[in-house]
Amino acid sequence: MEKAKITLHREFKIGQIDDRLYGAFIEHLGRAIYGGLYEPDHPSADADGFRQDVLNLVKELNVPIVRYPGGNFVSGYNWEDGVGDKSKRPQRLELAWRTVEPNLFGTNEFIDWVKKANTQAMIAINLGTRGVDSARQLVEYCNHPGGTDWSDLRISHGYPEPHKIPIWCLGNEMDGPWQIGHKTASEYGRLAQECAKVMRWVDPTIELVICGSSHRGMDSYIDWEATVLDYTYDLVDYLSLHTYFGNRADDTRNFLAMSVGMDTFIEEVIATCDYVQAKKRSSKKMMLAFDEWNVWFHSNQADREIDPWLVAPPQLEDVYTFEDALVVGCMLISLMKHADRVKIGCMAQLVNVIAPIMTQTGGGIYRQTIFYPYLDASLHGRGIALSLNLSSPAYEDATFGQVPYLEAVAIWNPTQEKLTLFAVNRNLEQELPLIGDLRDFDDYQLTQHSVLNHQNLKATNSFDQPNNVKPVYQVGGQSNNGELATILPKASWNVIILQKTKIQN
Repeated sequence: MEKAKITLHREFKIGQIDDRLYGAFIEHLGRAIYGGLYEPDHPSADADGFRQDVLNLVKELNVPIVRYPGGNFVSGYNWEDGVGDKSKRPQRLELAWRTVEPNLFGTNEFIDWVKKANTQAMIAINLGTRGVDSARQLVEYCNHPGGTDWSDLRISHGYPEPHKIPIWCLGNEMDGPWQIGHKTASEYGRLAQECAKVMRWVDPTIELVICGSSHRGMDSYIDWEATVLDYTYDLVDYLSLHTYFGNRADDTRNFLAMSVGMDTFIEEVIATCDYVQAKKRSSKKMMLAFDEWNVWFHSNQADREIDPWLVAPPQLEDVYTFEDALVVGCMLISLMKHADRVKIGCMAQLVNVIAPIMTQTGGGIYRQTIFYPYLDASLHGRGIALSLNLSSPAYEDATFGQVPYLEAVAIWNPTQEKLTLFAVNRNLEQELPLIGDLRDFDDYQLTQHSVLNHQNLKATNSFDQPNNVKPVYQVGGQSNNGELATILPKASWNVIILQKTKIQN
């Protein structure tokens, strides 16, 4: 049986993991907000109407940042509709998802929820139907201490202290024809340039994210990035990337290989950023925000059958399989492997809508299969990403060519004296022996090897069977004198943890 081999060294540094790499996304879409975060009549709801069972699982995930309020929704959103007296807030036709938005949950409610979830806010502004005035007014409302019209309005709404929102997205997917207020690269670049300028004038401490292409398959891809950055390079901090994968052809081997395309996507965008940097003769490196990513395809047909103009219908409610969890694991590894440039990541989304957490309106809650790789990465993926000198048997894929069975990355946390190896075995038929040369970590010992796998690739969790797919925690394998030997079960997500040994006196 062929083996996979890795070599780990402290000097094989990719970059420091930014905690925000394990962020999430919540949009006014389906039951993400209403019936997800916010359900005043639910038995677990607190005084603010927030579901405590949802908050508990979000805190379990240790989510560092949440992007809000969209998404496609934001391109038609008037933020003023969602602040102040709830009884006076208007109901609006929401054109992006063809629903009715009651505006019972808005900016201030989100900030209240963020504080209870022990996370941080990342706010997107509307650059579809609105522009410079709305952008500067929203920053003033949220971040200015007081003594001005907009900041005093916030105070009158019961928030005497500024929200101090640190990071802002300049619109969403503005190259997409589906977007309300869709723009050309030059139209968007100029508008984003002016918004960035005045938003920073209101609050010089904020960081800004500029829209990249909606996905790698866009006809304008790369030209869009280059043009938009030409306008905004000196004013923004991050360029956004979005991608979703699906197994519509029911070809699991190809599905598991899609993260290879994610690697290429990231590297192409980095190259474009560096081209603009060279063109501008700038010393600044543009960082990336992969602020929408996930598996999304199961719910497509069901969404076509939903009647329009409902409040919070069950949209985009993918029920995730075990193989989806493997793909999510591969995507997380892709983000970690590019930690030198990808500083923010947002799994889309957090609750009910293509999400790791699923709820019943008025009822229960469970962890979807994809919850577990996300949880593992968030808990154990903090530190320094290390490159692996990796050798693995491979298979041939018509789209991606030679695909290694082993997908892996290591994270070293010197403070905790912990080394974590995240690994996916893409082989659907055979286990994969793994040999590691860890001589630079010869004082680290294997303490845990957890495995997420299932005999049925299509296995799911549900309200009736919430633990059908869940990790098994074991020690497994061995490490001695800087050598690691373990077995990765067929079709599995693996978290291998080594801890520095304590010298006994």
